[in-house]
Amino acid sequence: MRTALVLLFLLALAAMPGALLPQRLTAGDKVGKYFEESPNLAPVLDRLGLFNVFGSIWFSAIYVLLFISLVGCLIPRTAEYAKQMRAKPVLTPRNLARLPHHAKSTVDSSPEDVVAAARERLRGWRTDVRVEDDGSHTISAEKGFLREAGNLVFHFALMAMLVAIAFGKMFGFEGQVIIHAGDAQGFCNSGIYAYDSFRPGLRVDGTELQPFCVRVNDFEATFLRNGQADSFHANVSYQEAADLEAGTWQQAGLQVNSPLRLAGGTVYLLGHGYSPRFTVTFPDGQKRTEATQWQTMNTVTLLSQGATKFDPPGVTDPEKRRTGQLAVTGLFAPTAAFEGTLMTSVFPDLRDPAVAVDVMRGDLGNESGKGQSIFEIDKSMVDGGRLKKVARQNLRIGEEIALDDGTKIRFDGVGRWVGVQVGYDPGRLGVLIAGVLVLLGLGASLSIKRRRVWLRATPAPEGAESARTVVEVGGLARTDQAGYGEEFTTLAADLLRPGKER
Repeated sequence: MRTALVLLFLLALAAMPGALLPQRLTAGDKVGKYFEESPNLAPVLDRLGLFNVFGSIWFSAIYVLLFISLVGCLIPRTAEYAKQMRAKPVLTPRNLARLPHHAKSTVDSSPEDVVAAARERLRGWRTDVRVEDDGSHTISAEKGFLREAGNLVFHFALMAMLVAIAFGKMFGFEGQVIIHAGDAQGFCNSGIYAYDSFRPGLRVDGTELQPFCVRVNDFEATFLRNGQADSFHANVSYQEAADLEAGTWQQAGLQVNSPLRLAGGTVYLLGHGYSPRFTVTFPDGQKRTEATQWQTMNTVTLLSQGATKFDPPGVTDPEKRRTGQLAVTGLFAPTAAFEGTLMTSVFPDLRDPAVAVDVMRGDLGNESGKGQSIFEIDKSMVDGGRLKKVARQNLRIGEEIALDDGTKIRFDGVGRWVGVQVGYDPGRLGVLIAGVLVLLGLGASLSIKRRRVWLRATPAPEGAESARTVVEVGGLARTDQAGYGEEFTTLAADLLRPGKER
């Protein structure tokens, strides 16, 4: 057990870097920023595995050693406990007066009557009656064996919790996706490609996910007068496996801390934001409308930034397509306020929406072979002169910008997007059951007292009055808990009651 406690301390100590340093699985962008800010220290920490603490070999080694230590501790203790449960209570000590708790009396009852009354009083205790060579009758009684049972339940449940957590990490996953309110397509749990970010378990490759679909019909956010969020509610439709076959949709509400529980995972509401909608009318009269989610910069006023990108229609030549791409970038304010031409947002709800945009034309870098954020343009294209700013203007809904080549860009309106997280943890139920057993076992081991009591009924010496018996009672607590003295006093008074004391 000492080894297990040391390993448990080491496990807690080893987990500290995971809380203090960004981790690749949960904050890969912050890890990259850490490398930029600390180019000398970051590689050293990376070689030590401190940016992936919970997946490192040394953390797994401590985890496995703790598990082995618990097994090596619990098996012998369980065998010893089973042996003690089958054994009879220990013999009555020869000198009961040496015990911490002791009482003595002479009663007008025979030893047999004293023992019979004592057995009735000690109902619920493990007892054993013996007759000694001098004719004395003794009772050995023990109580509190469930204390060790609670201790064993606590440690076995702790071990089961470790197994359940490991099982969940191996076969579970966690992914995040943005769903546009009112989008009939929604989101389907059909593979990794359907997610914006996906963190699979060690045994999950994304090819055998439980199918289900979710779409957001509408989203409602309410705010207090000071702009503080009051409530968020999304009306969603969903399909599980049977619904997908039948082509039916089920209705549900999705709120913060009130997830949608499906067979293939649990859908949580994480956040929301706005999607400005722009319509581009090209010189040949063709139109393209896009509503791309913009990233929230200020969680109080929901001032957002983003980039909505367009390809020229009907252009098949790659070079011409790359030189004619457009990006509408800038800021969006749900309730706009201006200081000259500078725009900000003063309230998070859609009271007076406006955008402050820069229109970029040229090569967006979509065909460069490297990924780029949907919230911004590739700055290397701007630095290289392949993407240039051709207009800047503040727009309210219905207003438009006219470019030098006749292209018109109109701010049509605003949609809402909802960020959801889909989590699947097959070990969750096991962790819950193990957690309950941990609490029950810990409560039993802390509240139950292990104690023993012995009684010796000795016939009075020859020549004394008949039916007189000397009764001695001794007690011993097997733990350091207080309170047994009071219990022993009450118990001894009952055990010495069969006859009148003299």
